[in-house]
Amino acid sequence: MKIHGLQKLTLLDYPEHTACTVFLAGCDLDCPFCHNSELIGGGAPVLMEENELLAFLRKRKGILDGVAFTGGEPLLRPDLPDVMAAIREEGFQIKLDTNGYHPEALAQVLEKGLADYIAMDIKNSPEKYAETAGMETMDLGRIRESIRILIEGGRSDYEFRTTVIDPLHDEESFRAIGPMIKGAKKYFLQAFEDRDTVRFAGFSAPSKEKMEGYAELVRPYVQSVRLRGI
Repeated sequence: MKIHGLQKLTLLDYPEHTACTVFLAGCDLDCPFCHNSELIGGGAPVLMEENELLAFLRKRKGILDGVAFTGGEPLLRPDLPDVMAAIREEGFQIKLDTNGYHPEALAQVLEKGLADYIAMDIKNSPEKYAETAGMETMDLGRIRESIRILIEGGRSDYEFRTTVIDPLHDEESFRAIGPMIKGAKKYFLQAFEDRDTVRFAGFSAPSKEKMEGYAELVRPYVQSVRLRGI
């Protein structure tokens, strides 16, 4: 597996764990607010391959609890399950970030028990989903199936999350998102943070008051709704 980035220690990417974050290039969405835009096209320089990653992890036993895979979209990689299995054999827990557009690959990871925690993005309401993801059209059935798999699967802990952005989100966004993820355990609204790697201007984080109002719209549908980045 070609690996395009490694954050050797994070206390944020994997909740309640010390972890490293592995960045994999390539994504089939094109979100205009993406923090890792250099990874979207898959042409980012290769940092290492899986054997080097495993060697790094063996030296970090007792320091790191787990490994967080992010991207890009990790589930585009057909060799991801094999690498996850090798990491699990070394005694590490695994977190997976996904855009939810690959329910069959997600189901495979869950069925094999390869991820302890999964974070799935919910980009926006169905009406605004494709626009927010930078696409002309999308098959939202794939998103809904991934949501169902996580809620009904019971094999891994999980969260849904939305990066909240002015002007892409409004009250109607969250009135629709709530029913989409009805029955979920955890949902986070995380405030957009501008960075040099964001390709387009004009995006900003909503106020704390606005974020809290959005959260209230989702609370009737989800067990726990919280804010991040505020």
